Parts: sequence; structure tokens; C-alpha cells
Amino acid sequence: MKIVDEYSLREKIRVFKDRVEAAERLAEKLSEYKDAGDTVVLAIPSGGVPVGLTLARKLNLDFNLVMVRKIHLPWNQEVGLGAVSWDGTYLLNNELVELMELSPSVVSKCISNELNEIKLRMVEWGLEGYNLNVKDINVIITDDGLASGYTMAVAVDVVKKRRCRQLIVAVPTGSTEALRKIYDKVDRVICLNVRSSRIFAVADAYVEWRDITSTEVRKLLEEYRLSRR
Repeated sequence: MKIVDEYSLREKIRVFKDRVEAAERLAEKLSEYKDAGDTVVLAIPSGGVPVGLTLARKLNLDFNLVMVRKIHLPWNQEVGLGAVSWDGTYLLNNELVELMELSPSVVSKCISNELNEIKLRMVEWGLEGYNLNVKDINVIITDDGLASGYTMAVAVDVVKKRRCRQLIVAVPTGSTEALRKIYDKVDRVICLNVRSSRIFAVADAYVEWRDITSTEVRKLLEEYRLSRR
């Protein structure tokens, strides 16, 4: 069953107080997975980490990160060319690459930069032995929202390669364009606030919004590890 849900008609207002409240609402839609020993929550860092941890806590599920990162232009960090995962899987916005007339060598350098950044963050976050073993289990991938959808699409691809049983994408908010990128790739989509406006920003769905720093991610992961001892 696939669901695109619930607050679509409220796209012009801020629907969620913060990421924690958004995750609590998502948990209500995923209650059938509560206490399931064969299900894991995977979060896309950094903004997806508090969402994923809250979701895992509310449902009493295991938690992990899926190490995917937007591909940025070195001279303009606001421009995203696509996304890449820690294992080298990537997806490009080819229209943008062509529009900006970027050479293959420039694109390759951009991807290399992001892979290096992923490696640095894995060390900082204590993930040197990182392994994503999801074979034959249910996977819930989450983030704080889907804007372009490239990071989630890459996350979906790397998880599917590892032969999970069922793949669910659950996010508080997303653009219709981003949701189309993943809809046919997964078993189920839950998006509480679908926005169809041409200009989309994840922050627009939240009353309280700020970037999650790398230091905060490390602290959240340390707290999670301590809670599981």
C-alpha cells in the first residue's frame, strides 16, 4: 500500500512545530511496525537525524543512518547537482549539469568532494565500522523533508541493492516533484504534507527551523548508543 497523506490542502501554512513533533505524527501512521524486531529506521543526515531518532524511539525500533549527501558546487553550496552515498552510488540532475555547462571533470570533482566529506563525518560520528545490513528486513527511510528528492532517491537505491524485504519512505513534508522520483521505487510512501508550489523549501512546513550541526548529530548518536546499552 502506498500513501501520500494528510495535510496537502494546508501547504501554505506551517504544519509542524518542529522535527520532533513531525516525527511523532509520522509514528502514528506507522504504528503497525511498533516493537517489530524485523524493522529498522534509517535517517538521512543531518536534518533527518532528530526525525529518525524520534520515530525509532516512539516505535521501539532499531536506528541507523544512511550516509547520503547532496552534491554541491564548490563555489556555491546552495546549488545541488544531485546526491551521492558513501558507497559511491550517485544520481545527477542532468538538466542542471547541462544548463550550467559543467564538464565531466568538474562533476567528478564535486562528487569526490562529497565522498571525502562523508568519510570525515563518519569518523566524527564514530561510524568507522559503518555497515548497512538490511537484508530480509523492513526498512523505513526518513528525512525532515524532500525538496528535490535526489538524496532520498539515492538512499532508496542503496538500500534496495542490499535486498531489504519491504521499503517505506516516511517524511513530514515533500514536494510533488520529489515524491514522483521515489514513488515507483518503494513499497509505501508516507508524506504528511505534500506541497505542489513551484518554489519549495522544507523549512516552510515548520514553525521552529534551524540547521542541525555535525556536532549535534554526534551528540544525538552518542545519546542513542548509551540508551541501547
